[in-house]
Amino acid sequence: MSDWVLLGLIAALVVLLLLTIFGFVVYSGLFTEVVVSAGSPPVGNITLAYKFRVGPYGESGQLFTDGCSISSKLCSIGVYYDNPHTVPPEKCRFAIGRILSEGDTKPPEEQIKRFQKYGFKIFSFPAPSHVVMATFPFTTPLSIHLAVNRVHPALDTYIK
Repeated sequence: MSDWVLLGLIAALVVLLLLTIFGFVVYSGLFTEVVVSAGSPPVGNITLAYKFRVGPYGESGQLFTDGCSISSKLCSIGVYYDNPHTVPPEKCRFAIGRILSEGDTKPPEEQIKRFQKYGFKIFSFPAPSHVVMATFPFTTPLSIHLAVNRVHPALDTYIK
């Protein structure tokens, strides 16, 4: 095989690898618009299992993974308390969890115990009357990191 053919094959493989990586990042939400809205909340009363942390928001991905590994069928929720552009990363507060039940239904006791076994706390929130919310797709673990960097500026712009 000639050197030019070998170099051509290597270049083609490199291009395919770069296109694959680019496709993965796009699929993860790189160009997806962050949708911010205000109004009636999408949920009523909720009972959730959550973990609270103080630190860089980039560390929230592990908490999402923890919750998904306990029960993959439940919806995730993330609450970020601070603006990461004005609060130092080591002082940012966040809570990540899974919604165990909505409305007047109570979550199964065995489900509560399973989450508590892994360090999650259980809390019931009353239904809010009005909320500002942002949505961003979760398609891959990279989506969490993209969302952390894109949702806060979108919320800031909307609120201002």
